[in-house]
Amino acid sequence: MRLLATVKLENKLKPEKMKIGILGGTFDPAHKGHLEISKQAKKRFELKNIVWAITKKNPFKNESKSSLRSRMQFAKKLIGKNDYIKVKFYEEKIGSNRTVDLIEHLSKEEKNEIYFIMGADNLINFHKWYKWKSIIKKCNILVFDRQGYKARSLKSVTFTGANKKNLTFVNFNKVNISSSQLRKV
Repeated sequence: MRLLATVKLENKLKPEKMKIGILGGTFDPAHKGHLEISKQAKKRFELKNIVWAITKKNPFKNESKSSLRSRMQFAKKLIGKNDYIKVKFYEEKIGSNRTVDLIEHLSKEEKNEIYFIMGADNLINFHKWYKWKSIIKKCNILVFDRQGYKARSLKSVTFTGANKKNLTFVNFNKVNISSSQLRKV
């Protein structure tokens, strides 16, 4: 009986993992859709912090016309009083712009449980990302529905072939806006 009590005490002493969300991209520009999925992810999955990991260049898109500095400043302004969201640039620190390397970097601290946040449009081509299967194994993937992308994303190579234990498709009241639409304005 004494051994059982010791085991229970040891389990109580183990610190709980801190749930951290990562929303990556060029944020060219950041917009209310980014903010809304961040708020929803925090609320629904009880995330402690969310990192907006801004990249210099998305390998699947053209070079950004806005500087990294101005995109980061605008993102910080958009966040406002939502102090659980942190705008970060990791590429120089980790020597890579690849998602898998960022997740490995943030996972080094065993106290972190990583939730990678993306829109349904990104899930369609996720199988083209560098070491995409490794990303799915290393973290939880939260896919937020986007208007016009649900059917294609649910039929994607990634969704049909992935272990659903680490991949969650999130339905919510969508914000019908995108960075590419805003750049055209």
